[in-house]
Amino acid sequence: MRIAQVAPLTEAVPPKLYGGTERVVHWLTEELVSLGHDVTLFASGDSETSAKLDATWPKALRLDGSIRDPNALHMVMLERVRRKCDDEEFDFLHFHLDYYPFSLFARQPTPFLTTLHGRLDLPEHQPVFNTFSSVPVISISNAQRRPVPQANWLRTIHHGLPEKLLTPQPVTPSYLAVLGRIAPEKGVDTAIKIAVRCGIPLRIAAKVDRADQDYYDEVIKPLMNHPLVEYIGEIADHEKSSFLSGALGLLLPINWPEPFGLVMIEAMACGAPVIAFNRGSVPEIIDEGVTGFVVEDELSAIAIVDRLAHMDRMVIRKRFEQRFTARRMALDYLAAYQELTETATPRMRLVSSAE
Repeated sequence: MRIAQVAPLTEAVPPKLYGGTERVVHWLTEELVSLGHDVTLFASGDSETSAKLDATWPKALRLDGSIRDPNALHMVMLERVRRKCDDEEFDFLHFHLDYYPFSLFARQPTPFLTTLHGRLDLPEHQPVFNTFSSVPVISISNAQRRPVPQANWLRTIHHGLPEKLLTPQPVTPSYLAVLGRIAPEKGVDTAIKIAVRCGIPLRIAAKVDRADQDYYDEVIKPLMNHPLVEYIGEIADHEKSSFLSGALGLLLPINWPEPFGLVMIEAMACGAPVIAFNRGSVPEIIDEGVTGFVVEDELSAIAIVDRLAHMDRMVIRKRFEQRFTARRMALDYLAAYQELTETATPRMRLVSSAE
């Protein structure tokens, strides 16, 4: 199958450091290629892929200080995809750009779908999905769907990561961990309070976006002065196996409707259990008492921390292999592509009077 994967230009594919959507697109693209499909990746020019790369811009927009309007370049990329559809270069189109492709690509015959990677509970999302209620979309958790039941949900496909990307390491777990991004919705301040109340060291491997700098300076930084708390900054994939294997557990005291939460399956890949607040996708991802615990608040998290050391980390890794690999994700997407391809209206070919 000739497949177009259309990624955001904000980060390279895969991203150099943080970037959940671009990482998922990379893992999916590589699996589709390994399964024998002809894949074209639309992404920034500094992306790395075994697929064909169609680069709208030479550098990820996050790293290019000259770019002030990223929407302009995304519009150019969408037009590049559409023109290639006119030339019948693809059998299927897979977008990772939220609702941006809806209007243009609903008006052309090549079958397509969009994976929605973000939150959908904002008021302005309602008219979008009311207007484009026939456009096929994929959810990354069942919880993500709740605010917009009127959308044309094809199926839920949980994220997966390469089976051997992160693996358990032979180290003795000795601390609690926070991984990802320091932002108000991630509840890092609550994670610090949990660790301190339990008397267990906490290591924080996370980035601070410019938009969250004030939150970090005013709320988080003062809490870093405690002797049990260590901030190690943002880490790359090759550092995560050691970091997560050394953790008694991952703390995820989120206070927003998390659409998926890659950090949960990253921890599971390393055999580390997760304690997460009951928000968004959390109950779908964590198998209660097997890969971690779903709790309601800070006090219930504190009460359960001592159970982490008794969990079977080999069982956690096995459950990851069963549920959250990139190969499983790719096969799920191929089934969705096939379903939409079989129901698509056949492309009409114009015949000249000379034929």
